Amino acid sequence: MMRRPVRTSRRQSGLALPLMLIMLVVMMISSIYLLRSTNSAALTTSNLAYDDQLSKAADLGIHAAYDWLSSLPDKAVLQNDIPAAGYVATTNPGAGQGVSNPAFWQGSLKVWDADRRDEVEYVIHRMCRFAGPYNDAANSCTQTAARQGVQARTRVGDSLSSDAPAYQGSPQLHYVITARLSGPRGGNVMNQAVVMMGP
Repeated sequence: MMRRPVRTSRRQSGLALPLMLIMLVVMMISSIYLLRSTNSAALTTSNLAYDDQLSKAADLGIHAAYDWLSSLPDKAVLQNDIPAAGYVATTNPGAGQGVSNPAFWQGSLKVWDADRRDEVEYVIHRMCRFAGPYNDAANSCTQTAARQGVQARTRVGDSLSSDAPAYQGSPQLHYVITARLSGPRGGNVMNQAVVMMGP
């Protein structure tokens, strides 16, 4: 006689399928996050490289302004504005004239790079409150003593306060060169340099 195998009835709970579905959803979400973070890193790197390129291009304005300043045979012409060269003989920080104010860029000059791809705008400000001679009693200019030697040459009894400077020889005046460039993709870069030159 043949015996049939006895089957015990066990109910399958079906736990593997929901667990696999949950794991699949977690893996899908993490892969989407990984893809987005990779794209964000690539975009950030691309934007930093683009800003660096614009910053180097904006340096053209600083170099052009410095070449003009250093090539002047007579610095006395710097007592007044020279709009054809992008030069302003005054700066007034108390008037709220920051680089974002259009009044800051009055008298600026535009130059193109060699490939005529980038147009750079620059302006030179002499750090004086008023136009005219730097040593006029009514004028107030930012000045630095020309470096004569290593040791201080201030005589005993001379004032060292900031409102009573005693310079040995002619001091150097400060000129701020500001250059800006607007990129084709909406990027804006602004560079500044301070140049010290004798009057």
